[in-house]
Amino acid sequence: MTGKPRVWISRPTFPDIVARLEPHFEVTAEAEESVFAPAELASRLAPLGAAIVGLNQRIGAAEVANAPCLRIVANLAVGYDNLDIAALTARGIAASHTPDVLSESVADFTWALLLGAARHMGAAERWLRAGHWRANGFKDWLGLDTRGRTLGILGMGRIGQAVARRAAGFGMRVVYHNRSRQPASIEAGCAASYVDKSTLLAESDFLVLALPLSAGNRHAIGAAELARMKPTAVLVNIARGGIVDDAALAAALAQGRLAAAALDVFEGEPDVHPALLALDNVILSPHIASATWDTRRAMTALAVDNVLALFGHGQHAGQPPSLLNPEVLASRPAP
Repeated sequence: MTGKPRVWISRPTFPDIVARLEPHFEVTAEAEESVFAPAELASRLAPLGAAIVGLNQRIGAAEVANAPCLRIVANLAVGYDNLDIAALTARGIAASHTPDVLSESVADFTWALLLGAARHMGAAERWLRAGHWRANGFKDWLGLDTRGRTLGILGMGRIGQAVARRAAGFGMRVVYHNRSRQPASIEAGCAASYVDKSTLLAESDFLVLALPLSAGNRHAIGAAELARMKPTAVLVNIARGGIVDDAALAAALAQGRLAAAALDVFEGEPDVHPALLALDNVILSPHIASATWDTRRAMTALAVDNVLALFGHGQHAGQPPSLLNPEVLASRPAP
């Protein structure tokens, strides 16, 4: 034992970035992707000073009950529905996430999904690979143009704003709904207009979901909401599985009540609703919107910065840059 605080990293990341921890901590990093059962996760957390974890590790009161030295759980994601923030705060454990650094790459991927769904790219590729292409009929594979259409965004945080800014290049009108209206300066920068949720659903030709998952917005898009949308509309979900009722969405797509969808996230992932798998008018991707070299390295670096800072090291010493519960800084003394 070195006497240094122990840090555990629950998934493979980037050794050169993780190496910044080594002068100050005893570091253990998993070599393979794994999902740990609650009891095993609790055992892993028990001796730690800090943990850097992915979304597949769910951490609440039971998992930290026997971790007296644990001071921070750093999430390798902007979302944090895998963490019970109230339970961590009650134990004086800081929680952090990785905002900002992934917004642009996620916005790029959102547009890839949107355009792919609008132009039947998934179905067309499968058709070509299956050897069906002999000739194209003039009216085969007719998709949807974006120019002159309305882009709706549900959730106008950093990612929603990045998606909206790109819409100008496609000649689209942008409307949005958010828990609270954004300042006029942000609306102007995004060329976006605030509307209520009902109007958003009714007017959007393309609806992008970019809101965090919470108990209050689970199934924010369900059967009733889908019924308010245009039958020619396209739905894109890069937010979280659970925002959409996947069974209701599959039914709407199968019955022609919605033109197409593109999904990077799913309820119960990595499992995907079998009705979605059977449809040709939906593009499915395995939760990879932030998966670029630059972005995943930046996410790792921010998680490392948060751990270092909480223990008084690095350029942010004493003030971790992206805490979710900064009140814990006042509740526990510095090491």
